[in-house]
Order: sequence, then C-alpha cells, then structure tokens
Amino acid sequence: MTSYYNSLLQGDGGALKRALYKSMGFDDVALSKPLIAIVNTYTTATPGHANLNEICHQVELGIESAGGTAMTFGTIAPCDGIAEGHDGMRYILPSRDLIASSVECMVRAHRFDGMVMLGSCDKIVPGLLMAAARLDIPALLLNSGPMLPATYKDKHYDGNIVTEAIGWKRRGSITDAEFQFIENIAEPCVGSCAMLGTANTMGCMAEALGMMLTGAATVPAVMAKRMIMARQTGRAILELVKQGITARMQMTEKSIQNAMAVLMSIGGSTNAIMHLQAIYHEAGLGELPLTAFDEMSKKVPQLASVYPASPYDMADFDDAGGIPAVMYELRQLLHLNCMAASQEPLDAVLTQEKASKRPEVIRSIDHPFSQTGGVAILSGNLAPHGAVVKPAAVPEHLQVFCGKAQVFPSEQAACHAILQGEVAENTAVVLRYEGPKGGPGMPEMYRPMKNLEGMGLAQSCCIVTDGRFSGSNRGLFVGHISPEAYEGSVLALVADGDEIVVDIPNRTITLRVDDEVLAVRRAVWERPEKELKDGYLRTYQKNALSAAKGALVQ
Repeated sequence: MTSYYNSLLQGDGGALKRALYKSMGFDDVALSKPLIAIVNTYTTATPGHANLNEICHQVELGIESAGGTAMTFGTIAPCDGIAEGHDGMRYILPSRDLIASSVECMVRAHRFDGMVMLGSCDKIVPGLLMAAARLDIPALLLNSGPMLPATYKDKHYDGNIVTEAIGWKRRGSITDAEFQFIENIAEPCVGSCAMLGTANTMGCMAEALGMMLTGAATVPAVMAKRMIMARQTGRAILELVKQGITARMQMTEKSIQNAMAVLMSIGGSTNAIMHLQAIYHEAGLGELPLTAFDEMSKKVPQLASVYPASPYDMADFDDAGGIPAVMYELRQLLHLNCMAASQEPLDAVLTQEKASKRPEVIRSIDHPFSQTGGVAILSGNLAPHGAVVKPAAVPEHLQVFCGKAQVFPSEQAACHAILQGEVAENTAVVLRYEGPKGGPGMPEMYRPMKNLEGMGLAQSCCIVTDGRFSGSNRGLFVGHISPEAYEGSVLALVADGDEIVVDIPNRTITLRVDDEVLAVRRAVWERPEKELKDGYLRTYQKNALSAAKGALVQ
C-alpha cells in the first residue's frame, strides 16, 4: 500500500482526490511526496511577469530533485504602468487583497504541503506575502528580477523617461521623432521596472523578511543567476516542509522590524509602508502603527541611493551587493537571531557577506547618504493620523517647503493644468478624494509628479494628496494623508491660496489656516460621490481601512 505524505490523499477517503490527480498524469510515486504549490503569476500582459514560466520550470526541477511534487496554479497580475492615468489605477491597490484571497482559496481547498510564490510587480508581491502569512504553511517567494535600464544620450533611465519626455516635447525640447525613439528604447527587456519602485522594493522586503533566498531580489531578470536561484528555491522549499517551518515562523515581529530597517536604509518606495502593515496584520501580529516607521526612520541611516533618488539603477544596486551588502552594513541595528530563507541564522549569513563594492551606490554605515532613513512619516493638522514622504528622493532645498495651495479634485484635472502651464512655481499642488475610499482604490499620483518634472516645476513645487505615489517618483511629494478627504478631514477643507508648510527634518505638515475659518468651511462641506461601475471597487470602498492602517480590506 502506498504511503502518502499529504494528509488529504491518505486512506480510502483520499481515493477520489488521488484519482482526480491521476487524471492529469500524477502517479502514486508522485502523489506519495509532499505536494508543493507553485503560485505562478505569469502573464504576457505584464513585463515583470512575462518570464515567470521559465522561472517556474526551474522551480519545478528544484522541487522534483529534492523529493517533492510540484503543482502549479495562477492568479492575476495587473501592471501599474499600464493601469496608470485612467480608472484602471483604482483597481491596482485593491488587487493586492484580491490576490491574497485567491491564493488562500486555492491552497486551503487543496491543502498543499508548501508553496513557492512567483511574482514581481507592485501589488503582486505584497499580496503573495499576505497570503503566505495568512495561510501559515511553508512558503518562499521568488521575483522575476529587475529589467535592465534604457540608455539615452549616454545616461541610464528606467521606463518613466517616457512620461518625462511628454513634458520635453510640450516644451519643444525634443521632436516627435525623438519622442518616438525614446518610447522604443525605454523598456529594453522583461522584468520589473529598472528603478527602486514598489516592485523591486517589495522584492527586497521579501529577502529581508527571510521569505526569499539571500541575494535573489536584485538579480536582473535576464541573467542566468536568476534561473539558478529558481532551482535553488525549489530545493529550499522542501527543506522548510521537512523541518515544519511555516511562514509565520519567518515573518515574525523581529523580521518585520528588520525589513522596516532595510526599507529606511535603501530609501525604498513609500508604498512598502502600507504593505508591511498589511503583512504584519496577516501574520497575526496586530496593528503596525505609522509611528513605528517614524521611530525606525530616525535611527536607521540611508545607506543606498538608487534611481529615482540617484542615477544608479537596480542593475547597479545588484552589482554593488544588493540587500546582503545593505544588511551587512546594518547588522548592528538588526535582529540577528532571525532566520534567512536558507534557515541559517541571519548573523551567520551576514558574516559570509562583504562590504559594498560600489560605495557610490551602497555606502558604509560610517559614511551614510543621510543619518536618517530614506522614508519618513509626517503629521500635523493637515494629517493628524500621518502622511508618508520619501526624503531620499527630495532635493535638499525642498526638505523645508512653504507654498500656496492649488487644489484639484482629481489626478486628471491636475495633469491638465500642469501641462497647460496653469501651475506656477512654488505651488503646493493638492490632489484630494483619491484615498482608499475616496478614490476609491487609492490610485497612484504618478503622472502629476512626472508632468511637473517635464514642465520644469519639480524643483520648486510640492504635491500633497491622500492618494499614493509610484516608487519611481522623485521630488517633494507627500502622500497617504490620513484621514483622507472623503472622510471630511482637514484635507477636504483646503482652498486655493492657503499656505501649506512641509518640514521634513521636523516631520510636520501644516495648513496655515485658523481653526475658525476651517469650521466655517466644514459647515458647508459636502462629500463628493464619484460614479462607480458595479463590481469589486464598490466592495473595496465599503470595506477598506485608512491608509494609516495599510488600506486593508476588513
């Protein structure tokens, strides 16, 4: 009689399940082994996922060689870049929770013994990590890897050069033919975007959490090492299964604190804050307040500077040593008793690492780019529950800003005004009703910031919003304003000409308007309702928490 590892296949009660698997070619030898799910988010609609079938095959080979049986299923993987600038962006953040729930449904229905999650883009990686934390089974993640940068006029760019080039063309700096050329060379290969945006930031977070093999997060998508990492990941998941090590043993309070420290040190995407809050919640650890990020920001120096904060892209970051080099420098500030994905203690792993080979990209802890972290939390009367800013991407002269507000009800209205030359220098561009409920879906305000760059205004203007920002944005942008305007917060009461002060060193954001004036405005305020199609956005709007709590669906 065959002995089956998976409890669902054991005994007479497992006969039907075994028969169903046998219909697809699995025999008793295969079914006797641990059943490992590969969550493969492959799609030819998203460049960060277009190479995942090749990676999936290597993971399968690793699983089989280590004594397991691989079974693959998929879930959605929308691209932020393709969704930006239209109503599709409102679905991107909500897709995170949808991905987590879809993985939960499949894994609990089939009772897999472990899983390898393949995903690379902005909301897919956190969605997969949330699923792993929720399911608490042995799990590892592997991303597709960053794409290589574009080269234009002897300078490296990521694909966002296209959006900036729109402004160049409007200003007459380039011709239509040159614009077409830029479009054609902007995204040179598959992979997640070449900068330290949300996709690559979250890959780095997975590695820092011990949910991805050491050194894997930053290996470019087109490198052979990416495939080697895939096969090694397939073998590694079997070790976790055999040892009974589950996701919540990896994603602990201490390992999440390590990830927070790495986030601050690399100056990663501001979106990572809400994603780490969501992962923390799914791991059964309760609520991770914004104040915890602020405390971490004050004690962790910024050691890495990667595009959009500098000219150096993800390929440069990987060449400089990637996350292992950063954690090596940070080791005195980390919980070294946490486990890496290989199940070695972090202190043992880091003793094998070396200092950065390229100090222009990753510096030593004795000579940081900044004494404080590259991501920070602001508060004040305009954001009583907090707001998020990325000091690593803010020019020195804008670290303290004072400007007159110019208020817009939507991203589209702001973009139109910027490109028409209706926004002056030293303006605080206020974009409201773009939060989790007001958006709904908390879309990224990616284009307004890029349009300011293209129109030569990014060095003097600020954007303030209850929406989010792309990890590719640079300049002075303050997002995640909480409470959001839809809830009738102070942000809803800002008027054109009001003075707004952003003080990053002192972590404040202030609307200089008397409380009595705000009370008069509040008395006549009415909540605007946007026209919504039937479907998931209505569900998300009804159930989403504040951005200050990770914008989770509850």
